[in-house]
Amino acid sequence: MSTKMMNVRDLDSNTKAVTKAINAKEPSENVLTLITRLKEGGNPTEEMLRSTKAGVIIGKLRANENKEIAKAASELVGRWRKAVEVEKRKRAGPSATPAAAPAASDPKIAAKTSPAPPTARAKGEPYKGDSENRKNKTDGVNINRTGSSTRNACIGLMYDGLAYRSSESIMDVLEKAVACEAAAYDKYGGETQDYKKKLRSLFQNLKAKTNKELGQNVMSGKLSPKTLVSMSPDDLKSSELKKTEEKLMQENIKNAQVAQETRSISAELICGGCNQRKVAYTQAQTRSADEPMTTFCECMNCGKRWKFS
Repeated sequence: MSTKMMNVRDLDSNTKAVTKAINAKEPSENVLTLITRLKEGGNPTEEMLRSTKAGVIIGKLRANENKEIAKAASELVGRWRKAVEVEKRKRAGPSATPAAAPAASDPKIAAKTSPAPPTARAKGEPYKGDSENRKNKTDGVNINRTGSSTRNACIGLMYDGLAYRSSESIMDVLEKAVACEAAAYDKYGGETQDYKKKLRSLFQNLKAKTNKELGQNVMSGKLSPKTLVSMSPDDLKSSELKKTEEKLMQENIKNAQVAQETRSISAELICGGCNQRKVAYTQAQTRSADEPMTTFCECMNCGKRWKFS
């Protein structure tokens, strides 16, 4: 690993150049060149990463749809993380080494220094706790990834939804939660009402017991964060619920067709074919109960048929 230190101005300007290239949808080669420039520029300090937010910005690219960009971003963030850890150990001095650590044989010392929750701390290590009650607080996750309390709370909300009934590692879930929040933030133009409403909706769908596949698809990469935040309420429904609603709709359509004998003649409806007001109609609930009824129409003059909700 290179020990060359990066200039904060170069870090800031190159990071902004990456953001500009992504927003302008420039060719992937341009973005990869900029990421390579960051990599060759040396290792930034933790303070530099915080002040420029370079770690957060490049970290978001790990969820990019382009696999080459996602891989390059992951490698760069991993490189920076290791460099920061090395720097921390150097500052801590010899006392931070395993040889100077308190003896684990002393139960009193071990009880004070050992982490309480038996959770998975390392990236990639499966979670072994109670997945039914997983939350960012019980997992000991630091959700303060931005300078906004609202955004941080939304990251926590997404973490809770994705972690529910999941055995994915803490770091894997956190990375997806950060990426999903960032995608929603970009799509809805900041901390708008639509942004908040969308993330609440996603949380509710992720926590639905009949929709387990949604969270699995996000964690596996089958659904990208950008796609997830663009999905409609119908798209977010589980395949099981969609089949149930489709079955209900077909049954209601059949019932509506049988009910044609009790049709009424409307003086207000006008046929689009002959412009006559001799339209017979009947209504039926062809979708879920909270949806409007469907009206089936037939012109008694020309025979034209249509429906509307």
